[in-house]
Amino acid sequence: MVYIKRTERFCAAHKLWNKNWSAEKNHEIFGKCANENFHGHNYVLEVTIKGDVDPETGFVMNFTELKRILKERIIKVVDHKNLNLDIDFLQDKFTSAEVMAMEFWKRIEKDIKAAGAELHCITLQETENNVVEYYG
Repeated sequence: MVYIKRTERFCAAHKLWNKNWSAEKNHEIFGKCANENFHGHNYVLEVTIKGDVDPETGFVMNFTELKRILKERIIKVVDHKNLNLDIDFLQDKFTSAEVMAMEFWKRIEKDIKAAGAELHCITLQETENNVVEYYG
């Protein structure tokens, strides 16, 4: 089993807010991430794929195909957008890095399988200090 990883970057705005809570409780729990006017991050997305090396190509998966999937299914959709307002697949969901990683997984898993590989991990870095890993 060999693991390969592709890194992409995108910028997006969001806010963390539970509509069932008061503004005071949202600010208490989410702090500055509950800013009513949103706030932004420079995200780093890493996608790790696993599989056997194809003896004819020497690849687990063609990196060009992996790049295309990530650009089309995630990056072009979320880059320079408001995650709470602009993204259909995040509507009515928390836009925490944890939820985003899970939703990104759902968006690319079938495409990765169709390319003959298996999705192993999605890592989403929201800040230099805050990183989420999701294994499906």
